[in-house]
Amino acid sequence: MTTQVISFRDPGRSLDLARLRKISSEIREDILMMLSEAGSGHPGGSLSAVEVVVSLFFVKMRHDPSDPLWPDRDRFLLSKGHAAPLLYAVLSKCGYFPHEELKTLRKIGSRLQGHPDPTKLPGVEIPGGPEGIGLSEGIGMALSSRLDKRSSRIYVMMGDGEMDEGEVWEAAMCASKFRLENLTAIIDRNGVQQDGITEQIMPIEPLAAKWRAFNWNVLEVDGYDFSSILAALEKAEKAKNRPTVIVAHTTKGKGVDFMEWQSEYHGKVPEKAVVQKALEQIKRG
Repeated sequence: MTTQVISFRDPGRSLDLARLRKISSEIREDILMMLSEAGSGHPGGSLSAVEVVVSLFFVKMRHDPSDPLWPDRDRFLLSKGHAAPLLYAVLSKCGYFPHEELKTLRKIGSRLQGHPDPTKLPGVEIPGGPEGIGLSEGIGMALSSRLDKRSSRIYVMMGDGEMDEGEVWEAAMCASKFRLENLTAIIDRNGVQQDGITEQIMPIEPLAAKWRAFNWNVLEVDGYDFSSILAALEKAEKAKNRPTVIVAHTTKGKGVDFMEWQSEYHGKVPEKAVVQKALEQIKRG
C-alpha cells in the first residue's frame, strides 16, 4: 500500500460516508497488523475509537501532512496514549509517513514508540500516556491559540478510565473558567479499562451530568455513527464562551467479536494465527 499525501488545510471537504467506512475498516486492519508484528500493545482501546479519529482527520480538522508544523493547524491530542496504534495508522493513511513503517511498531530504533513521541514522529502533538495529562496540555494550546489570535481548534481524546484521575477534573474547572470555546474534549466511553468494567473499578456515571456541572457544553454520540459524530463536532465549533466535551459511546475491541468488552485485550495481543482470523472478520464487515 502506498502513502498518498493529501492536504487537509481547507474546510468543507465532501462527506462520503462509504469512503469513511472503508477507511475505518482499513485502519482496523492496520492496527491489528501492527500489533501482531510487534507482539505487544493495546488493541482494545485502539479499535474502539477509530470512527471518531477518522472523522477528525479526514473531515473536520485542518492539517497538512506536507507541513506538520503549520502554525494554523488544528491539533489532535491523544491523551489515552496507549491507543498509539490508532493514531499511527491514521497519520500514515493521511500521508505523514510511509505505510510500510507501521510494521516497526515498538521495535528498537523505531519512531513508532509504544506511546506517541512528538520528538520522533510528525503529526504527534503530545507524549500521551500519563493518565489525565492530555486535557491540561490541550488547555495550554487553546490559550496559546487565543493569545496568538489564531483560529486553530484543539481536540483532546481521553479514555473513560482516565476519568478516575483528579487532574482531569482540575483541568475541567480551568477550561471552563477561561471559556475555552476552541477546546473540545472527546471521551472514548467504551466502558472497560485495564482491570475491568469502569463501573466496577471506579464508577464515573452520571458522566455527562458531571461535565455539565463543570459548565461544559456536553454532547453524547454513537461513536460509530459518522453523521452523529460530525454533527457533534459542528456543534462544538459553534459553541460560544465554554468548552465542549463529546461523550462517544463505543465498544472496547470494536470489530473483533472475541475482543469486544474484554478487559484482557486492553493490553494483550493474541498470537498471529488468531490475529489473522480477526483480520478476516474485519474484512467481512
